[in-house]
Amino acid sequence: MAAADKKASASKSKSKYFGQGEGEDERLSSGTRRSPRKSKVVARLDSDDLDGESEGEGRKRKRKAPAKRGRTKKQESDFEEEEADGVLDSDNLDEDFDEGAKKGSAKKKLPGSPKKRSRVATGGEESELELAEGQEVVGAVVKAPATGRVPPGQISRNTLRFLGELGKPECNDRQWFKLHEPVYRLAEKEFKDFVEAFTDVLVECDAQIPPLPPKDVMHRIYRDMRFSNDKTPYKTGFSASFSRSGRKGIFAHYHVLVKPGGESLIAAGAWCPGKNELQTIRNNILRSPARLRKILSHPEFVKLFGEPKPHPKGYRQSVFGFEDELKTAPKGVDKEHKDIDLLKLRTFSVVHRFSDDEVLDPGWKEELGRIVGIARPFVHCLNDMMTIPGDDEDSSDHDGDGENGGDGDEETSALSEE
Repeated sequence: MAAADKKASASKSKSKYFGQGEGEDERLSSGTRRSPRKSKVVARLDSDDLDGESEGEGRKRKRKAPAKRGRTKKQESDFEEEEADGVLDSDNLDEDFDEGAKKGSAKKKLPGSPKKRSRVATGGEESELELAEGQEVVGAVVKAPATGRVPPGQISRNTLRFLGELGKPECNDRQWFKLHEPVYRLAEKEFKDFVEAFTDVLVECDAQIPPLPPKDVMHRIYRDMRFSNDKTPYKTGFSASFSRSGRKGIFAHYHVLVKPGGESLIAAGAWCPGKNELQTIRNNILRSPARLRKILSHPEFVKLFGEPKPHPKGYRQSVFGFEDELKTAPKGVDKEHKDIDLLKLRTFSVVHRFSDDEVLDPGWKEELGRIVGIARPFVHCLNDMMTIPGDDEDSSDHDGDGENGGDGDEETSALSEE
């Protein structure tokens, strides 16, 4: 009896260790057979698992499958089937690993790959640059010229040369400009010093102009391309505008432009005034154009800016010949009006140009001051005509009379004395 109990206890312990419960003993005793593959999985249980279960953990540790690298879809499906059945073939795993390693080695780059080296010529000397991945050399940065510089208040040939290069279509782009930025910074500084020196001359010639710093009168070199068909990003000249309110405002301006090729200029007047200001000017012309006519026909004014009448071929002359000039009379004005030539204008401005040699002359700012003295009565007249409301009457009885007429006489007499 004791021997029979001992045998039954050993059989029960054996069935526990090999994953068989009491239910399995009953199935086996009833003739049910386990599949060979399940038996094979049972036979491969690690001894540590058996020890753990013998200590009361009561769970099995699942064998982890190796990382899936480099397998095809067919191999992946075969592997999943084998894993589900509990059969892992080490030979297949080795082959899969070898194939994946060969494929991965062709694409994967080792970290810390050596940087590219490139030789760049700078100032006649070659130097090596270490380039990170994705970088390339587009050109060498051009140094600012060390020769040909001038004292503050003058324009040098270096500045005209830089602006001339910038005017070429193949150079007017961001890459070229970035490589020549040191040259640009020097030219910009030179023009800034010139504007500062010219401001001192200007305020002596026209007391209505305030002595503002260069940053309040200079224009940016970057173009506004949003509404233009010309997509070049940079202007091809340095410019500044002076008025009662600086660079901006409704008042008439003095405009200075430095541009090579004989295109440097000084302009005076109101460029495309606003709708209200333009209508006020026209009302004052309808009321009395005598003051404006007298200034435009002064001999010194005519010598600089041309005859006070439209050019036969439509060229610019005095205040006439601008592109925005009306083809017909303004609304509400008789096309046979005696001052129709002035009433058709939308820009009231005069221009005088300079050669490159004149711009490079050390006394150019004084020459600009002389021209400002001649154009000053015209600028003051426009400021009054934009700000003093005029009557809509068309009467010649007012010519030379009233506030505008008196001011015109004073301005013209002062111009004659100069």
